[in-house]
Amino acid sequence: MAGSQLKLGAFMRPVSIHTAAWRYPGGTPEANFDLAHITRFAQTLERGLFDAFFMADHLAVLNMPMEALKRSATVTSFDPLTLLPALAMVTEHLGLIATASTTFEPPYTVARRFASLDHISGGRAAWNLVTTSNPDAALNFGQSGQMEHGERYRRAREYFDVVTGLWDSWADDAFLHDAKSGVFFDPDRLRRLDHEGEFFSVRGPLNIARPVQGWPVIVQAGASEAGRQLAAETAEMIFCSHATLAEGQRFYADIKTRMAALGRDPDHLKILPGALVVVADTVQQAREKRALLDSLVHYDSAIASLSIALGHDASVFDPDAPLPEVPESNASKSGRDRAIALARRENLTVRELAQRLGGYSGLAFVGTPESIADAMEEWLMTEGSDGFNVMFPYLPAGLDDMVDRVVPALQRRGLFRTAYEGKTLRENLGLPRPANRHFTG
Repeated sequence: MAGSQLKLGAFMRPVSIHTAAWRYPGGTPEANFDLAHITRFAQTLERGLFDAFFMADHLAVLNMPMEALKRSATVTSFDPLTLLPALAMVTEHLGLIATASTTFEPPYTVARRFASLDHISGGRAAWNLVTTSNPDAALNFGQSGQMEHGERYRRAREYFDVVTGLWDSWADDAFLHDAKSGVFFDPDRLRRLDHEGEFFSVRGPLNIARPVQGWPVIVQAGASEAGRQLAAETAEMIFCSHATLAEGQRFYADIKTRMAALGRDPDHLKILPGALVVVADTVQQAREKRALLDSLVHYDSAIASLSIALGHDASVFDPDAPLPEVPESNASKSGRDRAIALARRENLTVRELAQRLGGYSGLAFVGTPESIADAMEEWLMTEGSDGFNVMFPYLPAGLDDMVDRVVPALQRRGLFRTAYEGKTLRENLGLPRPANRHFTG
């Protein structure tokens, strides 16, 4: 059941998902690698009482032609687990969500880095668990090709068990710091993991105290059948992509039903679809802003984005004909399905579909603060979502519009907090602190 108030994350990829955001008048093309800019964005989000700064990640420069690649600001960024500790030092309440893949790094390393971030931030860390579908990433990690889709998800499930088991290495009261006796920790409050599985052999224990939150919040983004089941079993937040409320409602019902069947409380997972928010004094002015933004997407980028979405070279298609049948590939199945559904639903040509995908093709709220609040309220109250991961069309103005104009409209309706509920991300999201599997009390 959706709650009475929205949860809001900010999807920073690294600062905007829209391909042309850096070209927008008054934009910040240098922001990807400018800590001062990103600090200002994080502090603005905290002023707006956002739940979290969500940082997506890539482990390769995207596999698109150089003519498209050279126009894209979304293919390069800081390493999330290097940037977010720095942002922890200039914020007090904002959650810090980092993406880390289960496909390449050892689980011990990921467990240690997220436990560190949770301690550094005072309990504000979250792990966006992804399986990485980009075949070029495999080439950066000594692998000749990408792991098969089903195998990636089996590995991810085991990876989750290892990481969370390592976080539970120490009881919360293990560290005595008894200067008089000279005992720093109680050996009886420490457990080795001794994990032996299909993919991993990990002895443990983790060489860092249990995280402040017990575990950092678990976030996922998979929308395929395997991804949905993994999320229902393990996730506490889902970042998803739905173009329509009806799609959102079907996904919401599916995930929450799966959770209940597994014995999990459906309220202990927050579903936050991505939503581009474009704000103006009138709906027409907002649409004009969006049109200007989309007009700045070059066609070379557009056709490359379509190729990535389909897992197939779209440049061989007739640009002014309908999208032909596209064979399945080992790339993201949900991304391919969304692109095909959009083309069929709106009867788009290959060119039109490419231009839409080249900018941003998902859910968008384009209008006045009140009309946007209307739409967000409908999603919340009809079980389409528990909130949104907001995407900004350009920065800093798009972010300022959201915080200074839309957030107050939501607060006037009682749909959004007027103060943070607690100090940790779990407290602000209304999520329980997980019990330690090895220890009671």
